Amino acid sequence: MTSRSKDVFSFKFKNLLVITPSYPNKDNTYIRGIFIKRQLDHLKLYFDNVYVIAPVFNCFKKCLNDKLCTNYAYDNVKVYYPRCFYVPIFYFHKILIDNRLDVVKTIIRKENLRFDLIHAHFTWPSGYIGSRLKEEYKKPFVITIHENEGWFSKEIDMDYYLLNHSWKNADAIIKVNEKNVSLLKKFNDKVFSIPNGFSPNFKPLDKNECRDKLGIPSDKFILFSIGGLIERKGFEYLIDAMHVIEKKRSNVLCYIGGTGPLKYKLQKQIEKLNLVNKVKLIGFVSDESLPLWMNACDVFILPSLSESFGVVQIEAMACGKPVVATRNGGSEEIITSEEYGLLCSPANSKDLADKTLVALDKIWDNKNIETYMQKFRWEQIVEDIVKIYRLLDLEE
Repeated sequence: MTSRSKDVFSFKFKNLLVITPSYPNKDNTYIRGIFIKRQLDHLKLYFDNVYVIAPVFNCFKKCLNDKLCTNYAYDNVKVYYPRCFYVPIFYFHKILIDNRLDVVKTIIRKENLRFDLIHAHFTWPSGYIGSRLKEEYKKPFVITIHENEGWFSKEIDMDYYLLNHSWKNADAIIKVNEKNVSLLKKFNDKVFSIPNGFSPNFKPLDKNECRDKLGIPSDKFILFSIGGLIERKGFEYLIDAMHVIEKKRSNVLCYIGGTGPLKYKLQKQIEKLNLVNKVKLIGFVSDESLPLWMNACDVFILPSLSESFGVVQIEAMACGKPVVATRNGGSEEIITSEEYGLLCSPANSKDLADKTLVALDKIWDNKNIETYMQKFRWEQIVEDIVKIYRLLDLEE
């Protein structure tokens, strides 16, 4: 109790319901939605109980979350993973099959969940589910839009009445960047820009000690990047950039963390460019070892084609590391000065290589980067979210 904010008791005996399309399992071996869990690490201090419902597609244990995710509880948080079925196809503005709303309502009834506020993450399906729960249970509803720029643009262009209704029916909309806030205000005048944050375990550590623990060379320049191995993350351009970099700097190694469907394709690209000794796909990076990787590198690289925010870059910067990122929709609002990092064009391997070479040669003020990041601490971010909650009419 002593760790709570002095104002926390305004929410004492209030319960929060969180709807999200993904949420990490008990040991974080399934890690999608980790930024939501990290937000709740601090947000849970303001509530008596927090209930998280994250519907999981029933794929007969073939999907990772269906294999690994089972209901669990920690502290004052209870997490539910109801199995569902849906077909992600839109036909004449109707969704053919989607029972995620039904399974959420079933969990609420079965577990006799009592809540005072609904917070949905992402517009579809969570925002839609939240808006329907608001109508049925007469509780305030907040939605956070995490969608990357490309995804959000598609949602706007669809002009789909269920998406529009979700935005219009929200008591508050939180956008994790400032871009398109004015566009959302066409649907709802209560739109706020609040970024994601980083956890306290991301802080400066001794670089050589981290490298020793990870078993990587201490006499090389290290580039690090992490994300799902999917097209949007742009790792193919980072690998091509390394082909340029290694011709000019033989002492640079690049480590890419993450799993995904492009692993085989990216490995083939590495082999074709004769970069096997220069670029390493290191697979899944645990929550515990990620701060080691952030501290072990000299420069963090974010080659994404599109992002809403890009939490990993602020985690690296919280460790005092400069970032080379693309202008992806989110990074421009974080790397606001060349004192913190460099921006390049997305899907442009040469520009990425050139900026990375500049970053490797530049003398960075690591302490200045770390200090700049303090405004992105989850404690601060959550206080801003709670200020929005306090604007809502929570019944006494």
